[in-house]
Amino acid sequence: MKNLFKTLMALMLLGVPVVMQAQLKRSDDFRDKYKLKEAVVLSRHNIRAPLSGNGSALGNLTPHEWTQWSSAPSELTLRGGALETMMGQFFRKWLVDAGLFPENYVPTADEVNVYANSMQRTIATARYFTSGFMPVGGLVVNHRFVPSKMDPVFNPQLTKVSPEFKAEAMKEIAAMGGKKGIIGINEELTPNYILIAEVLDLKDSPAGKSGTKAFDDYNTQIILERNKEPGMTGSLKDANSASDAFILQYYEEPDSVAAAFGKTLTREQWQEIAKIKDVYGDVLFTAPIVAVNVAHPLLQYMYDEIESPDRKFTFLVGHDSNIASVTAALGVLPYDLPNAIEKKTPIGSKLVVEKWVGPDGEEYGALNLVYQSVDQLKNMSLLDLDNPPMVVSLKLDGLQENADGLYKMADLEARFLQAIRAYDAIPDTL
Repeated sequence: MKNLFKTLMALMLLGVPVVMQAQLKRSDDFRDKYKLKEAVVLSRHNIRAPLSGNGSALGNLTPHEWTQWSSAPSELTLRGGALETMMGQFFRKWLVDAGLFPENYVPTADEVNVYANSMQRTIATARYFTSGFMPVGGLVVNHRFVPSKMDPVFNPQLTKVSPEFKAEAMKEIAAMGGKKGIIGINEELTPNYILIAEVLDLKDSPAGKSGTKAFDDYNTQIILERNKEPGMTGSLKDANSASDAFILQYYEEPDSVAAAFGKTLTREQWQEIAKIKDVYGDVLFTAPIVAVNVAHPLLQYMYDEIESPDRKFTFLVGHDSNIASVTAALGVLPYDLPNAIEKKTPIGSKLVVEKWVGPDGEEYGALNLVYQSVDQLKNMSLLDLDNPPMVVSLKLDGLQENADGLYKMADLEARFLQAIRAYDAIPDTL
């Protein structure tokens, strides 16, 4: 295991993503040794309509009409609801097979906790998931506010801000672009910017006729303010809104040519478009000091769920920024996701913390990212143990697994506490 860890660290230092395929359905030998005790899941909502539509700033980036969505802007689509139901059905099959619940189980209020951010797309995702997960279980979807309002637990806002914090955050963000810093981040995206401008026909759009014919403002400005999400100005922000809309349109629209406004794109080109959004999320939410700041309440909530003595299953529904910041705060090693165009936090993806009891009576843990492949999303494939979603094992910097690929649960819990306590060390100005 020491050699494995050294290899992972070497790959990380070289900038090579670490990918390890895993499976939720464990082998018979594994299940003879370990018993599943609990699972805590942090989910991104499923397919939604773009945050803004035709006639908005997004609409001004193209002369074409975006897809006629089955929902209002920012809300879960009908397709997203169906896909999430399928994911819920798979989790039911998995947990029944693992022995955590019998089929058609009706849990107590202490055994299962479903909690969503108070946005329509997150509440709806939770409801669709639970209808597939425990259709006769009578599960209640908990949310704190009338839709649509951000719950502080899920809101990736900065609650500590000072000159010292800003300086460290900017240093960490700039490091993502190498010697050229933030400009370097944008320069690496030059081919992606060119591609998305061509697919948009940006030069012929209302924005293009007003002078914005390319995404060429590389001097991205980062905005870090108390009680607000990290923000930015510049081409990365503008291109991100188009990248986000294209990704969603690609999932929602069965005809991939129509999704690209009449252009034929390869799967690799769709990945290039999606990379803009991946980088945007990394810049805003994964710098270590930013991640522990914005993820603090969610990390605390997840830790409390892991420690809850009666809890068997927790399902939390938030956003890509939640998964990105939580994984960064925990020190997850770089990874790349197969069979996905979004390489960090695909639509509907789920960060799964598993708690197992070993033959020695000790508790062990695993950390996986579960998501539907591009083909499963586009084909609306039914999921079961024979046709599972994608499962990628996430590795934690500085922790070693045993021969069965599990961490000591005490080490995993300590990592959560370390990330939670790192918040206390952030410089603040009141």
